[in-house]
Amino acid sequence: MPTAASAATASASPAAASTVGSGWNDDSCRPSAAHPRPVVLVHGTLENGTNNWWSFAPYLTSRGYCVFSFDYGKIPGVPGMYGLGPAEKSAGELARYVDKVLATTGAAKVDIVGHSQGGMLPRYYLKFLGGAPKVNALVGIAPNNHGTTLSGIAKLLDVVPGARKIITGTAPGLTDQVVGSDFMKKLNEGGDTVPGVRYTVIATRYDEVVTPYRSGFLDGPGVRNVLVQDLCPVDISMHLTLGTIDRVAFHEAANALDPAHATPATCASMLG
Repeated sequence: MPTAASAATASASPAAASTVGSGWNDDSCRPSAAHPRPVVLVHGTLENGTNNWWSFAPYLTSRGYCVFSFDYGKIPGVPGMYGLGPAEKSAGELARYVDKVLATTGAAKVDIVGHSQGGMLPRYYLKFLGGAPKVNALVGIAPNNHGTTLSGIAKLLDVVPGARKIITGTAPGLTDQVVGSDFMKKLNEGGDTVPGVRYTVIATRYDEVVTPYRSGFLDGPGVRNVLVQDLCPVDISMHLTLGTIDRVAFHEAANALDPAHATPATCASMLG
């Protein structure tokens, strides 16, 4: 879901063109024995595959991962700020991108890390588009897993005459993410998870976009729900910063990608 801050930081730079030199989106990268799966990063609403990951992608590549990001959910006339198209269609774009990464790297599976909508959208891919056999782990950073009230603002969709119809007609990716939407009902019907995939949710109590923040947590086997304030009580990250610069969240995401070598995420992780 969007924030004023995320809109202000959005960039029109194509991810593939601008990030190879930073170590990610490098088609020549081959997963190592230590990190045998490429990591696919899925950006949030009004973000793109570059600006959402300018800090986290190098964090992973410096640790030996092959990392890939892409843009999805584009609508005409809105450059650089994506994730606005129909969520089901965006999930299909993710499915095609995962196939591309697997073909390019020769890997059998990927791991996925997503922020906001990008942490929720892969669940549709896993559940309905055949993604489960291709994914080892899904890490959602402030994911909108059960719909958001957007700090109460979502109520205006049904108070302001025609608001829901207008927004759905122009940017359906927004209304798809509101609590109670048809998309959210379909996504969560029958359970939050699918067998064979490890799920991690990393949330902040100060999230002003995914509200209430605990709505991002998942239920099911193989799920780990993490509140960053339980790891570092002085962490004051809100929605955008949790997915773009928060090193406590980064540390816990790295733990989820390589649980065999996990180390405790603490306030000291902010310096890492």
